[in-house]
Amino acid sequence: MAKIDTLIKAATRENTRKSYRSAVEHFEDNWGGFLPATAESVARYLADHAETLSSATLRNRLSGIAQWHIDQGFPDPTKNPLVKKVMRGINQLYPYTPKQAQPIQVHQLQKVIDAIDEQLLLATTQNNPKPLLQLTRDKALLLIAFWRGFRSDELSSIKIEHVTVYPNEGMDLFIPSSKTDRFNTGRHLKLPALTNLCPVDAFLDWLSVSQLKSGAVFRKIDRWGNVSDQPIKSASVSKIIRRVFEQTGQQNANEFSSHSFRRGFATWANQNNWDLKALMEYVGWKDMKSALKYIDNNDQYAKLKIQEGITQITNGS
Repeated sequence: MAKIDTLIKAATRENTRKSYRSAVEHFEDNWGGFLPATAESVARYLADHAETLSSATLRNRLSGIAQWHIDQGFPDPTKNPLVKKVMRGINQLYPYTPKQAQPIQVHQLQKVIDAIDEQLLLATTQNNPKPLLQLTRDKALLLIAFWRGFRSDELSSIKIEHVTVYPNEGMDLFIPSSKTDRFNTGRHLKLPALTNLCPVDAFLDWLSVSQLKSGAVFRKIDRWGNVSDQPIKSASVSKIIRRVFEQTGQQNANEFSSHSFRRGFATWANQNNWDLKALMEYVGWKDMKSALKYIDNNDQYAKLKIQEGITQITNGS
């Protein structure tokens, strides 16, 4: 059973497990609920938080409560019609518009990388190892994140032994698991070698400066300039991005996150007339409507084209 439990645990992403634990703790400790729960108590829980928590957060709480009951062999109260009706009422009376990260455009990325290069030159001149390490790592992280539209968990999961570089052509990355890879079969992904803003050169520079040979590509660097053996946590990626944007003089740095690169790349691909299916395959979207979340809100023409593509595919055109 211990081996089975280990395999079951491995099948669930760590962030998902944390979300489920947080939901159960909020239901029990913060609200005073009891497990196993009744449909009536879950409905009251939703009603009590309808004005203070977003509908998206409440749905996540329900998922955690549901999973606890399933794991413990109890009937799932969240599937009860009463709970579903209360949730529909919340959606109607308290509509929620998710806040999206600011997309980073190529010209903005260029400014950030130019500023990093200036700081790298200064760090090299002063023979200062910590800024040199941090700046080189950050440059590689930003460029790889943009040109593959990576999520934070995908960035933190990249391992050196899973990367193959082809001189003057690009590189191949194997991502063992990600949010869109539900069965954890892994994906081989290509990154191009570019004359400007090149992710391959940035990756090789990072390996050269850090002298890393295996393990996680992107790692924490402490205040003394020591590179950790452990990968950066996915939750830390957005913090790194905001810090870099602030240090390089970008406005509204707090509005950017790891999703900024995914949205920025999707916008760039659309502006360069990428086919909808090609964009979905490259980024890893399974649902065509997901693309709408990542195209710049102001680009209504892009959204119209995507909607037309969805209609055509749905109708079998």
